[in-house]
Amino acid sequence: MDKISGVIGSVSVAKGRSDDDFSDRLSYRFTTSFLIVFAILVTTKQFVGDPIQCWVPAHFTMNHEEYTNDYCWIRNTYYLPYDEYVPKEHEREKRQMIPYYQWMPLILLVQALNFYLPILQWRTFNKRSGVDVNNIVEAGKKFIDAEHVDKRNSTLEYMAHQMDRYLSSQNIYKTECTLSLKHLFTRICCKICGRNYGNYLVTLYISTKILVLINVIGQLFLLDTFLGIDFHIYGLQVLASALRGEDWTISPRFPRTTMCDFKVRRLGNVQRYTVQCVLPINLFNEKIYLFLWFWMVFVALMTSISLATWILRVGFRIDRHRYIKKHLKLMNKLSKDWDKRFAINFVDDYLRQDGVFVMRLVGHNTNALTVTEFVCCLWDHYKAKCLTQDTSPEKKVLEVDV
Repeated sequence: MDKISGVIGSVSVAKGRSDDDFSDRLSYRFTTSFLIVFAILVTTKQFVGDPIQCWVPAHFTMNHEEYTNDYCWIRNTYYLPYDEYVPKEHEREKRQMIPYYQWMPLILLVQALNFYLPILQWRTFNKRSGVDVNNIVEAGKKFIDAEHVDKRNSTLEYMAHQMDRYLSSQNIYKTECTLSLKHLFTRICCKICGRNYGNYLVTLYISTKILVLINVIGQLFLLDTFLGIDFHIYGLQVLASALRGEDWTISPRFPRTTMCDFKVRRLGNVQRYTVQCVLPINLFNEKIYLFLWFWMVFVALMTSISLATWILRVGFRIDRHRYIKKHLKLMNKLSKDWDKRFAINFVDDYLRQDGVFVMRLVGHNTNALTVTEFVCCLWDHYKAKCLTQDTSPEKKVLEVDV
């Protein structure tokens, strides 16, 4: 699995990054890797050996048998229980066609692409935010591994400088007044989100998670069409059959034995044949998609929990204050009374939602100590900037009181 992830990571837009959380990696990294491995497995089975074997009449020659196998593989077969009669030529509605087995490698690869597209959106638009979130998180990892104090301090200063530049540019962008068409369009279309509102990264990240959830749930239902079965309840029906002690492998979903109708022209006469075929490839397809059903349900559950958690964090202002104050208290940065009041401005006017969001991502991928050092370093930068601009903490507190 690591090798498959490494192959995917060799693409410039797919290199291993840390600007996400565990639920995101379940989708774009592990699920994509699983699907690519399964696509390779199914492709190998189709081209190495015989993917279909049909039981032909005794008078058929070897060429006739090869023709039958090739025809039935290309033209699809249909499932027919042994207790039902073979439908006649005009009774097409009674045939439960099996349309997917030729296209299984392509279906798996399209699924893999769809699982990767949401994170590709996040990384593409993240680059346009003005800050490289992945660089900051990776610097946080280097901060943990640094052995010398000078190296740790320089890494921490680098993280704080990058974050301060981004947060300061938000304020500049907010106060700019231009009459350009781009600016007017942005103001009309981005009334509730954007860099000037301090929630560009948060909005982008949550929308990416929503796309991930739509993708995984959508695939459970779209596969009903591609596979010709009720795939969205596949795992539940297998569990129900297993609990009743029934053989869950005997079903029209991935049948091993199917029927195939074809015609042969002989001296002006058309002879119709119905043969029974074996699909060994469905042994693999059945196990693959049973695993994928449970895996996608697990991914959907984890993504839903993660999405709800991030929405709650963004929706409640008090949660942001509590999170930042907790780290400031660990380093005794709120020892004075006015510091506690000044922290409100630090969160609302300086960090805002994007700043706290980056702090949380750093915490997800490093540890609490790194986040504490990072928050306190930005706190010191903010206080120094306020003093430089002749805006003392006491003055900021008075503004809050007003």
